[in-house]
Amino acid sequence: MADNPIVHYWHLWTDAEGISRLTRCQMDRFTLKSMQPPAAPQWQGETTNGAMTTLVTIQPVGWTGTWHENPKPQWIVPLSGCWFVEAMDGTRVEMGPGELSFGGDQNCREVGEKLGHQSGTVGNVPAVLMVVQFDDAPAPTAPCAFR
Repeated sequence: MADNPIVHYWHLWTDAEGISRLTRCQMDRFTLKSMQPPAAPQWQGETTNGAMTTLVTIQPVGWTGTWHENPKPQWIVPLSGCWFVEAMDGTRVEMGPGELSFGGDQNCREVGEKLGHQSGTVGNVPAVLMVVQFDDAPAPTAPCAFR
């Protein structure tokens, strides 16, 4: 049997001083089981329950947003193209298809012109992103909450 898989993601979160930070995290709590018997088993992570909103957004070539907080805690999954996110602490990460990011930078304090994060498109094609927002769940208050 194969080893328990590991999936990496970036977590944008707010520290106790109100500064957004990006931390590289990993999910490693997977269970080998069937989604619906008699289907063959596959590795499944922990579930998240509650009301959620899903949307696809497209950042045009050359697009850079203003500094802002994520409107709700949300998973961001690049489908095509490449995008970046920069936290208030100066950490900048570029992500492409198959990479995961969790945006949970609510409750930041404004420092100069910075509040939350800045994001935008990288390269010469639009960035197509799938966003899954938690409608009624608070953002985790520490990094790497999803295991």
